[in-house]
Amino acid sequence: MNSGMVSKRYARALFNYALKNKVEDVIYAEMKKLSESFSIQRNFRATLDNPILSKKDKFELIKAAGGGSVSQEYIRFIELVLHQKREKHLQTISLGYLDLYRNYKNISIGKLVTACPVDKATVEKIKQLVLLKKTGTVDFETKVDPSIQGGFVLYIDTYRLDASVASQLRRIKDQLLSKNKKVA
Repeated sequence: MNSGMVSKRYARALFNYALKNKVEDVIYAEMKKLSESFSIQRNFRATLDNPILSKKDKFELIKAAGGGSVSQEYIRFIELVLHQKREKHLQTISLGYLDLYRNYKNISIGKLVTACPVDKATVEKIKQLVLLKKTGTVDFETKVDPSIQGGFVLYIDTYRLDASVASQLRRIKDQLLSKNKKVA
C-alpha cells in the first residue's frame, strides 16, 4: 500500500477520534513535539525501523518523543501503530495530523528568519501584516540565521519572501556571470 495513503488514513482516523473526544488540542501538541523530534534527531526514524528493537523499547522512545508525560489517547494510538507495524509511517502521520488540525482550526504557519535577533514589537508588526492577508490565526516563530547576512526571509504556509542580503548578492553574481558568458 502507498505510504502516503497509509499516513493519511492514520492521521485522519486520529484526528477524527481526537475531535470526537475533544482532545484535539492535546494531541496536536503531542504530535507537534513528535514531529519536532523527528527533525531534530535525524536517526530517530532509522531507530524505529530497526527490527531488532523491541516493541516496548519503540513504545518508550515514541512516548518520550511526544513529550514524556503524554495523554492516554496518544498512548493508545502509539500502541495501535506498533501493533499494526506502521511505525515507519509515524513521521508522516504526525505531519498529516498537524495539517488536518491547522486546516480545521484555520491556522497558518509563519516563520521569520533574520540575521540578528529582532525585538517583539517588530515581530508583532509582521504578524499583524500577515493577519491582514490571512484569515484565522498564525502560528509564528522566529529564527536567527547569520548566514543570510542581513535582511530577512519570511515563510507563510507555502509562500516564501526572501529579502536577505545573501540571496540578493547571489542574484547579482548570477547576473554578472550570465552577462560575461554572452560577451565571451
